[in-house]
Amino acid sequence: MPWIRTIPPGEAEGPLKDIYDEAVARAGKVFNVVSLQSLRPDVLQAGLDLYKALMLSDRSPLSRAQREMIAVAVSRANECHY
Repeated sequence: MPWIRTIPPGEAEGPLKDIYDEAVARAGKVFNVVSLQSLRPDVLQAGLDLYKALMLSDRSPLSRAQREMIAVAVSRANECHY
């Protein structure tokens, strides 16, 4: 099993703390997929911004539900629980 050093929520400062606080407000916790990028909060924020642009934008011809269904199907095909 791989091991990647992360910054736990209780030790986060600055922009990372802001990202973690937003994650907790949105989902009740900081998921591993977020904390795995904690050593590079700038890259983490860019990834979150991309996710929001793809999944939350009203500029897509697909509904949010359709985009979520595609994400679930791809995750299932890749045997990934995210």
